[in-house]
Amino acid sequence: MSEKYPSKLNNTQAGAALQAELNSLILELDTIQLKTISFENTLRSHLENALIEEQELTVLYKQQKAAKKKKRLHQKKRGKNYREVEGLQTVSTQKNSRTDLREHQEKKRLYREAMLHVHPDKFSMQADKLDLATAITTKLIDIYSSGDLETLRAFHTHIFLSNTLLKQDVIQQKDNGLTEDIYLQLEIQKMKRLLQEAKNKHTYKVLLEYENPMTFLEELRGYYEDRLIKLRKRTRKG
Repeated sequence: MSEKYPSKLNNTQAGAALQAELNSLILELDTIQLKTISFENTLRSHLENALIEEQELTVLYKQQKAAKKKKRLHQKKRGKNYREVEGLQTVSTQKNSRTDLREHQEKKRLYREAMLHVHPDKFSMQADKLDLATAITTKLIDIYSSGDLETLRAFHTHIFLSNTLLKQDVIQQKDNGLTEDIYLQLEIQKMKRLLQEAKNKHTYKVLLEYENPMTFLEELRGYYEDRLIKLRKRTRKG
């Protein structure tokens, strides 16, 4: 019967094998993610207008729902005959008609860059990051709508420098209570899980299964056309 804790020599040999396995998994994951991200960026470059409008309308729709809920609450408090002044209006994306053209163009550039960088669609398979991406884009839309170029520029810088959403899980420092081998085994388990998630991602499956992966673009166009039609109808009376 083998010992529960192998000798230091066996531990070193086993550790080297485990490290090699971990390195192999990391390399495979990096390769898959690189291919997937490159493909997704290509798709987004063809859909950027639809992606941005979809997120803007989604935020507006949520705002309208919140406003209606608040209005119903006020009516309930003040009686059935209470009529509140019609509420939510779409906020203009320009300060006024005298807004400098170059400033407006710069705002638009910063906004689009940041929006595409953190659009929730990029994190649809990562529940822990999806809510954060939604919150960031909601804040981005709010800043852009206010017309404050300096605030938008600062938020744009923050998004790209912090890069919070796009950082991959970093292998953490091993706990002093764990042996090297146990630590490597845990990291291998985690890497296998991440690798399986990467392989199960729909866009990666498209790359593997479609004879011409770019035909998937037409499917996405159809999806966003239908999505935008529904959102425009829902927000029309906003």
